Amino acid sequence: MPYVVTDGCIKCKYTDCVEVCPVDCFYEGENMLVIHPDECIDCGVCEPECPAEAILPDTDGKAESWLEMNREYSTQWPNITRKKDAPADADSFKGMDGKYEKFFSPKPGTGG
Repeated sequence: MPYVVTDGCIKCKYTDCVEVCPVDCFYEGENMLVIHPDECIDCGVCEPECPAEAILPDTDGKAESWLEMNREYSTQWPNITRKKDAPADADSFKGMDGKYEKFFSPKPGTGG
């Protein structure tokens, strides 16, 4: 049972979760993070660290549609293992609905 990142992360991209992950299973896109589901050990330490509440266990009904998206992009984007500053306008996007349709970018981040 891995954890997944949902659209709540888009345009917020807080990286508090990355700092606590013991297996470095986060990958960075241009404006969000994803978790590689085959690398996640289901420890759950990332979930409470996310200010945007964008991380859910894959058993949560809301997470189901995000599992394949996390799997796909975690094989395309660079691994991120260190906390970075969130975008300056991250708080203004926190809690916004429909972020995937409005803002998702398939471009990779810089990793690190």
